[in-house]
Amino acid sequence: MSQYIVTGPKGGTPPQGAAAPNRLEIHDFVKIQDQFSLYIQALQKIYGQDQPTVDSFFSIAGIHGLPYQPWDGSGAKPVDPQGWEGYCTHGNVLFPTFHRPYVFLFEQAVQTAAIRIAATYTVNKAQYQTAAQNLRQPYWDWASSAVPPPEVISLDQVKIIAPNGASVMVDNPLRRYKFHPIDPSFPDPYSSWQTTLRQPDSTDPDAQDDVSQLTSVLKSAQRQLTSKTFNLLSRVHTWPAFSNHTPGDGGSTSNSLEAIHDGIHVDVGGNGQMSDPSVAAFDPIFFLHHCNVDRMLSLWSALNPGVWITPGEATGGTWTIPPDTKVDKNTDLTPFWNSPTTYWKSSQVTATASGGYSYPEFNGLDLSNPNQLRTAIAQKVNQLYGGGAVRTAASLVAAPKVKAAAVPVEAAHNPTSAAPAAHPAPAPAPAAPAPAAAAPAPVQPHADLVQHNPTPHVAAQGPAAHNPAEGTWEWTARVQVKKYEIGGSFLILLFLGTPPEDPKEWRTSHNFIGAHHVFANSVPDRCANCRTHRDAEVEGFVHLNDGIIEHGHLDSLEPAVVVPYLTHNLHWRVQKAGGEPVDLANVPSLEVAVFATPLSLPPGSDFPVPGESHHHRGVTHGRPGGSHVVA
Repeated sequence: MSQYIVTGPKGGTPPQGAAAPNRLEIHDFVKIQDQFSLYIQALQKIYGQDQPTVDSFFSIAGIHGLPYQPWDGSGAKPVDPQGWEGYCTHGNVLFPTFHRPYVFLFEQAVQTAAIRIAATYTVNKAQYQTAAQNLRQPYWDWASSAVPPPEVISLDQVKIIAPNGASVMVDNPLRRYKFHPIDPSFPDPYSSWQTTLRQPDSTDPDAQDDVSQLTSVLKSAQRQLTSKTFNLLSRVHTWPAFSNHTPGDGGSTSNSLEAIHDGIHVDVGGNGQMSDPSVAAFDPIFFLHHCNVDRMLSLWSALNPGVWITPGEATGGTWTIPPDTKVDKNTDLTPFWNSPTTYWKSSQVTATASGGYSYPEFNGLDLSNPNQLRTAIAQKVNQLYGGGAVRTAASLVAAPKVKAAAVPVEAAHNPTSAAPAAHPAPAPAPAAPAPAAAAPAPVQPHADLVQHNPTPHVAAQGPAAHNPAEGTWEWTARVQVKKYEIGGSFLILLFLGTPPEDPKEWRTSHNFIGAHHVFANSVPDRCANCRTHRDAEVEGFVHLNDGIIEHGHLDSLEPAVVVPYLTHNLHWRVQKAGGEPVDLANVPSLEVAVFATPLSLPPGSDFPVPGESHHHRGVTHGRPGGSHVVA
């Protein structure tokens, strides 16, 4: 039997100075009439194929988890018949690189269908054939725009140009995937849902998407997504810390790519498919999401030239990788064939051009000059994401100096009854910050960089307004917890002030400041690997500066000021992905710990430079889920 060779998309005309045609941000992509029309029709085509067909949507999505069958002959049987039987590499160093050929497999199937559809056009045929050659999978830049456009989350029909040139309304394949039929391997509630759902209003067979809830949840995540992404790109410099959510950050107090990725899955899904690794890829938003995950890999690689996969543990293993073995850059990325007898390896996907695509940030840059490339991408990261620590430092410098009321430290040890923090009366409008003598010049958008940017961001100039010699402090909560403690995906939500009594109000509360998400199989008892690795821990970070400045009205970010404030006001709750609260007593592995990291911005630095982080154990020690030791 011949294999389906994964090449990624082919052909097309790259933008000037680009190595290949660009993948585009979804807010921009939906405005490109010819490519969007072909993309919608191509999705409909691959959706409609018989589900077992090798390049059907169902078959490609099934690589990630259920129905736990070999794809295109890759692994006639699993290496561990009683283990986790998906191909996806979660929780280990292969997480970013496994998803690279996965996305360009999907992209290849979409383009193949689009080329066939373009050949049927009777009006402007040449235009649509060119558009098909240039068509690439769009990405959703959640770090900049946490809420996707209506064409993704709310429109049941979209307008396209049909092959006869007519403008027509068609069912929107980005909204949901309809199973035909539902696979018998699916557990409840997915076994009773005819389509994929996002933030469903129940787990009943007649459940519906709750678009309002989805939008509200994603809006509440925006500030942390921007801060987490900026800190990932600017502060993390080793592959283990960058690649996966297994504890061991290396001291940067910043999230891994996988930890940020996990949050998107849980926030989009709720009780829907996106929150469960075994069925997540059946939601069409999965590939928009993972295309951006791949883009983050490209940006980070440019900022850290020469850093690539270091050997690590396979942890739970996959369909073809034995558990607890070593994996590295030469491990086969099954099931993605690059020849009839061989697979892609991580060492072969260091450049996006190998898969036939590029990203707008790299247009016109000299990819052969690592130093110039790093400088250019650093400017674009600053311009796109503003920088959480930088932005909040600027806000603090500009804000009026209002002393916080003294708070009794002992009040912090009752997480359910502490009184809300006292807030001073609204202050006059802040004065403009002092001139930034040592600030880098504002970053100008590159001529070829797509600028959808519906969410404005402050340019990264904050510490220059503050004396760089004095620096500032970044405050971060580290969250560690056992992945399978609850039996499905869940969140640890952080608040400054007492959380509302009603869990339905937690995400929209004015004093909710961020969350760490755990992306876990909803039926771990059906997964031997989950049972075997029930004690596996995950790690993530929530950045606190924005919340401290907004709620605390402190005159400084110095530890002497912030520690008493956090001791009294920092609270946390645990909630299942579908919204159900979890008693902290039922999550004994949970540890929320607070760190303070000094930051400075020496002249000529692209990003703030961190000093040694200080663990302030006393802030949370003594409370359920707080620091396990105090010293």
